[in-house]
Amino acid sequence: MSYTNLKYLRGITGNNHPVICELIHIFLNQVPEFIQNMKNLYASGDYLLLGKEAHKAKSSLLIVGMNDLSAAMKAFQLKTLEGSDTDSYPGYIQMFEEQCLAAVEELKQVLAELEPGSASE
Repeated sequence: MSYTNLKYLRGITGNNHPVICELIHIFLNQVPEFIQNMKNLYASGDYLLLGKEAHKAKSSLLIVGMNDLSAAMKAFQLKTLEGSDTDSYPGYIQMFEEQCLAAVEELKQVLAELEPGSASE
């Protein structure tokens, strides 16, 4: 199963490999931070900030073509703003973590393919 789709990223960068690699590296660095922040904010009960974190994550997900997870983060964000269905929050966080960690592995493969030739681009 593929979690990412780099069509959008390739389009906005003109398929510029160094730029694609840079944006992928940014995503790879953000994922652990998003996961940890979501877990900590949920544990502390700060649902408003949790929703803001989901909103930030949503934008990053779109860059790497994780549209379904981005839509789920939007739904999650709206729930946190309303303070509704709080029992579902751990499931959203777990889904985010599992899919993002799988995406990280995919994107590492993309980097392995793109970076060796990027100097000659």
